[in-house]
Amino acid sequence: MKDAAARISRTFRHSRVEDAQALLTGTLFAALGVALFKQAGLLTGGTVGIAFLLHYASGWPFGALFFAINLPFYGLAWRRMGAAFTVKTMVAVGLMALLAEALPRWLSISTINPFFAAIAGGLLIGAGMLILFRHKASLGGLNVLVMWLQEARGWRAGYVQAGLDALILLAGLPWVAPERIALSLLGMAAINAALAINHRPGRYMAV
Repeated sequence: MKDAAARISRTFRHSRVEDAQALLTGTLFAALGVALFKQAGLLTGGTVGIAFLLHYASGWPFGALFFAINLPFYGLAWRRMGAAFTVKTMVAVGLMALLAEALPRWLSISTINPFFAAIAGGLLIGAGMLILFRHKASLGGLNVLVMWLQEARGWRAGYVQAGLDALILLAGLPWVAPERIALSLLGMAAINAALAINHRPGRYMAV
């Protein structure tokens, strides 16, 4: 029994093949969620939300905006999270940008219920982020800045992240109807629920 417990608790290291499939699967899930949000005219937080905001305001491609917005954060990620995390995150961001532009050509959604888009899209994005986190990667952006501010300035990461996300949603009011902003909050809650329930210390031991 003790031997079995020891085997279960032992930390395993992911292979490169496992990391590669995780990066592809995680970004695909997230890109599908973004496609649902985009079809329903919703917003979200983080650099995904900033890219949405600029996309709605300018009409420029979401994927290109998302890729460009993340560029300034890589240096900070390298110093704080290390080379492996940064490289994997750069790959994930690039895949996400490509998939976000390719999916509308591969998948056509003529109509969608906005409540479904908020919940399903949020859960898909949350699941994609969870897969990436478990393989030491992310979708980049503000979470790295938030963690640095907590370390350097003592600012509480949760409060800073919530404040930045709120500013992103409020900034969308000129282009996004108030009821869509409310549904965007539901979508963000779905993302956070997927992460909070499943991303807990000790539940997943591989690195």
